[in-house]
Amino acid sequence: MAKPQAAKSRSARVLQLLELVARMDRPASVQEITELSGLPKATAYRICATLESDGYLRKEFGGRGLVAGPRLLSLARNLIGGSGLATARHAVLSVAARRIGETCNLSMPQDGEMVYLDRVEAEWPLRLQLPVGTRVPLHCTAAGKLYLSSLSPSPRAALLRSLTLEARTPNSVTDPEALNAALDEIRKTGVGVDNEEFLEGMVAVAVPVTDGGGRFFAALAVHAPVMRMNLEEAMTHVPVLQEAAAELSNLAAGVKLAETEAS
Repeated sequence: MAKPQAAKSRSARVLQLLELVARMDRPASVQEITELSGLPKATAYRICATLESDGYLRKEFGGRGLVAGPRLLSLARNLIGGSGLATARHAVLSVAARRIGETCNLSMPQDGEMVYLDRVEAEWPLRLQLPVGTRVPLHCTAAGKLYLSSLSPSPRAALLRSLTLEARTPNSVTDPEALNAALDEIRKTGVGVDNEEFLEGMVAVAVPVTDGGGRFFAALAVHAPVMRMNLEEAMTHVPVLQEAAAELSNLAAGVKLAETEAS
């Protein structure tokens, strides 16, 4: 039977590798993970293989590097959606929605889509119902394009090649070069936009929620029908969204700090 200290050591190595991959903004080869972790080559390869088999890591689209897998992403969503944090997070969204007067939502990337983690509905008779758990495309939504813009060139190109750039509306950008140009502009401004690209008659803008290292991990967005708000008007609410996004980043950082102190 393994000694408790040995079991703890193995667990720490697994967490070390997961944290290392999560911190990187591009796929990491097992060789690179081995060098950065300082673990013996055989140990690093064995842990990576197990994590990939269990779904915590996966190979990037069209490449051999490893990125966060579905189970690790699900774990991240569950941590962010924990009961205490969920209440505080929802309160932040509620304040933003009330200040803007339109629906605000929080989404995270998973498996080539954005998944709604939380939302606060506008108090209007006419509103779009997209409940928590809804999945929306990357290429034609404000949140999805914001996420794509946050990726470095190689991962972005690989992900775009894997996507079906379906025209959801006449305004959807389906040409890869045109989409890349739009993503470059979003990367400069830090604001994702959807000008009736996902649904006709609806516009949206999104800002990033970042971790302690300034890396993207979620998108905070507001959307509204064009009869109440055009894209230019939606952009005037970006400062409110950015304030809320900073609060959400601080909440997540506080939870991570508490977990670190408790370990």
